[in-house]
Amino acid sequence: MSVWLPTASCTPEACLTDPAPTVALPRRVLRLAACLTVLTVGLALTVPTRALPRGPRDRLARFWARTLLGSLGVAVRIEPGPQAEPGGGSGMLLVANHVSWLDIPLIAAASPGRSLAKTEVRRWPVLGPLVALGGTVFLDRNRLRSLPTTVAEVAAALRAGHPMIVFPEGSTWCGRESGRFRPAFFEAAVRAAAPVQPVAIRYRLADGRPTSAPAFVGEDGLLTSLARVVAVRGLVAELAFRPAIPAPPGDPSRRWEARKSLARAAQCAVEGIR
Repeated sequence: MSVWLPTASCTPEACLTDPAPTVALPRRVLRLAACLTVLTVGLALTVPTRALPRGPRDRLARFWARTLLGSLGVAVRIEPGPQAEPGGGSGMLLVANHVSWLDIPLIAAASPGRSLAKTEVRRWPVLGPLVALGGTVFLDRNRLRSLPTTVAEVAAALRAGHPMIVFPEGSTWCGRESGRFRPAFFEAAVRAAAPVQPVAIRYRLADGRPTSAPAFVGEDGLLTSLARVVAVRGLVAELAFRPAIPAPPGDPSRRWEARKSLARAAQCAVEGIR
């Protein structure tokens, strides 16, 4: 789910060439049917679950996200690590490297929150209405003048205590390569005095080998990517929480410096740079 930045330099031809074991066609069909069922149930339950207290609502969201990934044949491994705690009445900004449309349910399986996505996602079948009802903030990449308004919307959500999930690379990458974390949406954390939670995402096969099969890059369509995911045998999605970055000082005169510093620190944390 890319946002306003250019498409990543990765292409399917360059990145999706690693061999991966596959399952038979009947298993793929069953996975697709199970995925559609889970999505439909999630769509039906989205509005009623809004009335639940946050604790039960988050537990239900985590269960649903794990069920969705499981229906696709994706195993989930979460490395808890030190997680950010909301402070000063604000939520937290979760930032991660971006590989696939699977990244959103993967993060939700551990730490549910509202997410940022491109406006095109709203038109995706079933999944589009679901993420819209879930409180997703949408950004029109073709109208860059709307960027300040979207940043303000994310900041308002953080001030209201909502966790926000953002992919600062701005576009999906294949996993073998990565993009620079752009500072634009770190401005929201600065404005809301919200902590930043870096999260690292990796996809592997059951034997531990890295795989780019889930990557959603280039001109890949959602259905093409979905067909590739359900075909893989033993796909494992790994999520690792890195040490949280405290909320920066709220000095308005240093916002630009603070957001650039947050972007650099978050990227170093995600990439494991010491």
